[in-house]
Amino acid sequence: MGWSAVPGAQNYPVKPIRFIAPFAQGGGPGSRLGGWCWGGEGTRPPGLWHCIQRACATALVVVASFFVSTSFAQSYPSKPIRFVAPFAPGGGTDFIARVAAQKLTEALKQQVIVENRPGAGGTLGAELGAKAPPDGYTLTVIAASYAVNPSLYKLAFDPLNDITPVIQFSQGPFLVVVHPSLPVKNVKDLIALAKNKPGGLSYATSGQGSIVHLSTELFLYRAGVKAVHIPYKGTGPAITDTMSGQTQFLFGSMAAVMPVVRQGRLRGIAVTSAKRIPALPDTPTIAEAGVKGYDSINWHGLIGPKGLPRPIVDRVNGELNKALKAKDMEEKLAADGVSAAGGPPEQFAALIKRDIETWRKVVQMAGVKAE
Repeated sequence: MGWSAVPGAQNYPVKPIRFIAPFAQGGGPGSRLGGWCWGGEGTRPPGLWHCIQRACATALVVVASFFVSTSFAQSYPSKPIRFVAPFAPGGGTDFIARVAAQKLTEALKQQVIVENRPGAGGTLGAELGAKAPPDGYTLTVIAASYAVNPSLYKLAFDPLNDITPVIQFSQGPFLVVVHPSLPVKNVKDLIALAKNKPGGLSYATSGQGSIVHLSTELFLYRAGVKAVHIPYKGTGPAITDTMSGQTQFLFGSMAAVMPVVRQGRLRGIAVTSAKRIPALPDTPTIAEAGVKGYDSINWHGLIGPKGLPRPIVDRVNGELNKALKAKDMEEKLAADGVSAAGGPPEQFAALIKRDIETWRKVVQMAGVKAE
């Protein structure tokens, strides 16, 4: 009879536990009153028999905890899992969430449902996920903007200490695009034009305080130039106005801008990653243009609430790591202009912490405020 079959094992404990010490308070093995090896009324180390009892009790607790945790992980999940996507349907986060949910559904033989909870730059959905019960049935898909929000919004949760990182799904750069009529073939040309026309160029973004806004501000700061920010309510309108010439350039997600670049309606001049990407091997990086050290990556990943049991974290992380290595998964992500990431939870935790610090400095430097 397996441990998981013992009635109540899944829910134990539901009330305080009592340890019975079979000796008087202050006495017992190790004292002159009840011990035989050491004396001293508690002023000396406990007796040999006391040490043996304590070691056995500790071992029993460890063994019991191991079997309960193992049983819990093996029986998980016993009902559908919810992926909270903190952005509207149709965007990059929603796409990644649905691809990952399908793969996890297949691996766990239990349905994974994507629930979109947009609002306040993704903070509403992230808060919902952080405050969910830590039972593994509510997990949250986050994007790189998660690391920006602590510097722009007064959050109702701690973005580092109130979560449990599970896995990083993907990573990919932004693509710098300009209107075809602009006399710019590369980033060096763009910088030179901006220096010749201080404040004469404008750039579009998907919104004030968005990850693309801060990525652009970081570029302008490092390049030592200025441009006028024109925020829009979403990537679509920002691309439309750049194609019409209302704005001169933008940093766009690969999935959003690659189609119009292929159509010749915008010109791609650089990627924001530290290295070139396989999808655009002939497109240089911003760093190659002389803006040394520039690196801005858009990523997506999965987190749970604080206290999410490690066996559940390991189970979900393991299954998704396997899925990210599958050829069909690589093809789906490549179609969205990103690549698979994967790795252990600790690696994803380090990325979140690092990016929060990076974007806090950019927000302070650029004086960016939330809308």
